[in-house]
Amino acid sequence: MSTEREPSWIFAFRGNELLVHQDGPVARLPRMAEWEALGLSGEPLHAVGHLDGEPALAVELPAATEPPPGMAFEGLRRLWGKLHETAWQLAGRAVQILDWDRNHRFCGRCGTPTKASADERSRTCPSCGQQHFPRLSPAVIVLVTRGDELLLARSPHFAPGVYSTLAGFVEPGESLEDTVAREIHEEVGVTLSDVRYFGSQPWPFPNSLMVGFTAQWAAGELQPQPGEIEDARWFHPGALPLLPAPMSIARKLIDSFLGRFSAGANF
Repeated sequence: MSTEREPSWIFAFRGNELLVHQDGPVARLPRMAEWEALGLSGEPLHAVGHLDGEPALAVELPAATEPPPGMAFEGLRRLWGKLHETAWQLAGRAVQILDWDRNHRFCGRCGTPTKASADERSRTCPSCGQQHFPRLSPAVIVLVTRGDELLLARSPHFAPGVYSTLAGFVEPGESLEDTVAREIHEEVGVTLSDVRYFGSQPWPFPNSLMVGFTAQWAAGELQPQPGEIEDARWFHPGALPLLPAPMSIARKLIDSFLGRFSAGANF
């Protein structure tokens, strides 16, 4: 007999916008009982994991769905910091699963309508047998240091005044270390040494896995790549610009370095 509890949370998306309750600066998800009482319809339902130890489902709503009173549809970027971090991360998983399911209703090889598999997260073509699984796009994100200085840069799409670490997508045939060296040289013109793995973070814009590294400057003067980097500078911990939000791996990379600096680490 299964001990799995009935789903308790619902991640309901209209496109890439999540339905949430608005409580001032805080957003919260609807419970399953609330969802059922709202009378909204959507399909299919996808299991996406657990929140606070309770099962959660994701569902896609029709494009014309209007939010019930006291609720709103919000993009995940705007919900950054409004939802609890665990809920935000699970919402990122949910939106990627819905996006994959929506975009693979037809086989990319022969055009036949696909069918959802019963025993795994995939869609299968009944004509040619091609299986379609959710795909991730790996990207590296790197904090480069030079002694007690950090290399931070601005891209054109950043919020005003914000500087961050450098990042880029992995290309076919590359190792993660190859990508680190290529991206940093392309974007700011310097070479690196002592490249070390830091950690990773799923990033649902739209389906990335950010793989974090630290590295030390080896040689070269900063030469920002036109069209990609507006500005790049070396910053001392005592004179930092505006930084990315605390939930991001970019900020975790920066905070880790600042913590070691405050502790008097020898750079």
